[in-house]
Amino acid sequence: MIALGSDHAGFPLKEAIKKYLESENIEYIDCGAYNTDSCDYPIQAEKTCLKVVGGECDKAVLCCGTGIGISMAANKVKGIRAACCSDYFSAKYTRMHNNANVLCLGARVIGEGAAIELVKVFLNTEFEGGRHQRRVDQLTELENRQ
Repeated sequence: MIALGSDHAGFPLKEAIKKYLESENIEYIDCGAYNTDSCDYPIQAEKTCLKVVGGECDKAVLCCGTGIGISMAANKVKGIRAACCSDYFSAKYTRMHNNANVLCLGARVIGEGAAIELVKVFLNTEFEGGRHQRRVDQLTELENRQ
């Protein structure tokens, strides 16, 4: 199960991602926004990320204007490893090496076609583990010291 979230700027891109997920029979939970009325990305990020850390969803995709603000907010949620990506390589390797559980996209940065490709690679790439697990564990330790 995938959690989806956005602010008002990311709403149209989130809707396009929903259509893709539906076409592939991938289950999702839409955590909002539900229209283009102004709303705050930190609130939307938290609502969505809690679905991941609570175990209801495996991963999440978040959208805002640039992808940056919503990724900053997502990374404040304990247990979240969010990456703002706008290219294939970054979306693939953030799963392979960082075991990222949230993909953040900028609706004003990339088009729908590119976003769908990034969602595909993010959802279909496995974490390599091995030497990368040590670094992910260090991230968790750093988070727990705060």
